[in-house]
Amino acid sequence: MVYVSAREMYLHDRVAPVSNRVAEVVNGEALEVVEHGHRFLKVKTAKNEIGWIEDHAVVDSRTYAAFVQLAGRHKQDPVTATATLRDDLYMHLKPGRETEHFYLISGNSKVQLLARASIARAEAPGFGPLAKLAAPEKPGSGKTAEPEPPPPVLEDWWLARDSQGHTGWLLGSRLDVDVPDDIAQYGEGQRFVGAWLLAKVYDPASDAPNHEAAEYLTALAPPQSGLPFDFDQIRVFTWSKNHHRYETAFRLHPIDGFLPVHIYSASTPSGSVPAFSFELGAGGKVATDPATGITRPTSGRTLNYEMIDTLVKRIGPDMAPIQLDRALEKEAEEGKPQRKRK
Repeated sequence: MVYVSAREMYLHDRVAPVSNRVAEVVNGEALEVVEHGHRFLKVKTAKNEIGWIEDHAVVDSRTYAAFVQLAGRHKQDPVTATATLRDDLYMHLKPGRETEHFYLISGNSKVQLLARASIARAEAPGFGPLAKLAAPEKPGSGKTAEPEPPPPVLEDWWLARDSQGHTGWLLGSRLDVDVPDDIAQYGEGQRFVGAWLLAKVYDPASDAPNHEAAEYLTALAPPQSGLPFDFDQIRVFTWSKNHHRYETAFRLHPIDGFLPVHIYSASTPSGSVPAFSFELGAGGKVATDPATGITRPTSGRTLNYEMIDTLVKRIGPDMAPIQLDRALEKEAEEGKPQRKRK
């Protein structure tokens, strides 16, 4: 058996410059191999239609089985966020543009994001063998200078699941994490990693359905790929009944945060209240899986918070101090003139 990896193809009655179309097949369709030819396969469809197809338009049973196994391994994985594809995009068996791909997901489709990975792209332009030949000579040596190798260019990939349960890796730059329109404008130049509903508040002045304004937990990160964490900011947006607008009730930044974020209910003397938890890294101590590129903290902590009205309070067994990483803030301050003390 082989499976169609192209968007759609026609089967032809013979391999020749002039031939007749006998059937149309689409991405994911199973075909039985009847005969092997040079760069072509004679196949039979489920409707017993027989014709020839180019071998590069299909994947073999081994690749198909690997995708099935990948979906099975991650069937119970929690959904970290949902996203919308900007255009048609192939699911890959592993992160990487040159890795095996199969399922083609249509543009504007919704997918569930399960895990993020960062891998190196191809060698940066200008730093190949030709660049070495063109490098300037070292003074007095008579030899060309070896250029310093540039840092690898990293790109993000997401392990994702579509509406049919197909699972694979998608290029992160070709999808957008779903964020409610109500709070998308408050990103302040940062990239939303996820947005989760915490509660709803009744306000007759709200334009929300049934006048119930939603309150959200969000995770944000700098707009760049290859970060050693999933997000560096947790922010809670609550609805002000007095001003009839969104306000920031809680912000934790900068941190080394890792997905998934869990939303649950916590018990209090006054009843159940919304709560959330996430994993916090420790001082950049992470380990990267060489097979997938997924980065996880080597000594992570799980932090828990509850929200009562508009007050977000830390709860749970881990109440130790949180050491915020101010390295980025210090770099930003270096270029600013220092204020004189009066």
